[in-house]
Amino acid sequence: MSNENSTIHEFDFNLVCEYFSSIERQGPGSIEATVKALHFIENLNESSKIADIGCGTGGQTMVLASQTSGTIRALDIFPTFVEALNSKSASLKFDGRVKGLVGSMDKLPFEKEELDLIWSEGAIYNIGFKRGMNEWRHFLKEGGCIAVTEATWFTNSRPSEIEEFWQAAYPEIDTMANNIAIMQEAGYSPIAAFTLPEKCWTDNIYNQQALIQDAFLAKYEGNTTAQQLVAYQKHEADLYHKYKQYYGYAFYIGKKV
Repeated sequence: MSNENSTIHEFDFNLVCEYFSSIERQGPGSIEATVKALHFIENLNESSKIADIGCGTGGQTMVLASQTSGTIRALDIFPTFVEALNSKSASLKFDGRVKGLVGSMDKLPFEKEELDLIWSEGAIYNIGFKRGMNEWRHFLKEGGCIAVTEATWFTNSRPSEIEEFWQAAYPEIDTMANNIAIMQEAGYSPIAAFTLPEKCWTDNIYNQQALIQDAFLAKYEGNTTAQQLVAYQKHEADLYHKYKQYYGYAFYIGKKV
C-alpha cells in the first residue's frame, strides 16, 4: 500500500483497518460470552430486528445469527470490516437476514423505536458508555433490550501505571456498579452484568495479534506509523498481563422501560 497523495489520517485509517482485519475479533470476546449474554434476552423471534453496532468483521454477529431467527443489521465505520462480514454471512448462508452496513455509531441509520435488540461488543467506547446508552435507547422499542461490553474497573483503587494508561486511552472507564447506575439513569432496567473471562483477551486478542505482527512489520518495514501501532498493541498486552486483576471487559444487559 502506498501513502502517496494521502493524508496521515487516511493512511492511519487504512493501516489500522488492515491490522485488525487480520484477526477474527477486533475486541475482547468469545462465542461463549456472546451466547451467555444472549440467554438473558427473551422474546426474540423471526420478526425481531437486531442491530450490531461496531460489528467489526462479524465475529459476534455470526454467533447472533446462529442463535436467533430475526434480521440483523451490522454497522461499522470500516468498509473492509463490513465486506468481510458480508462475505462470512454469505458463506454461512445468513445473507438473507444479516446485512453489513458502513456507517457511524453516532449517526445510526435506524428509525425511532424500530429495534428489538441493540448489540455492541467492544465498541461503545468510541462514543462513550453514557452517551451510547442514552442515544441508542431512542431506537429501541419499549421493552427492547441492549447488550454491550465495556472496559471496566474491577476494583475501586489500582496502581498508578494502569490508571494513567486508561485515563489517557479512555477516561470514561468505570466500575461495574457505576456503569449499572448509568444504565438505570438512561432508562433501562438492568437484567444482567458479568465480566468476560481472561481468555477473551489472551486467546482471542493478544495471542492472535502476536501471530500477525511480524508479517505486518515486514510488509511495512521502515514505516514509523506501523511500528508505533504494533508497539502500542504489545504495550497494551503487557499491561493486561501485569494488571488483569484490576480491569477487564464486562457485559451489560438491560431492558428499555
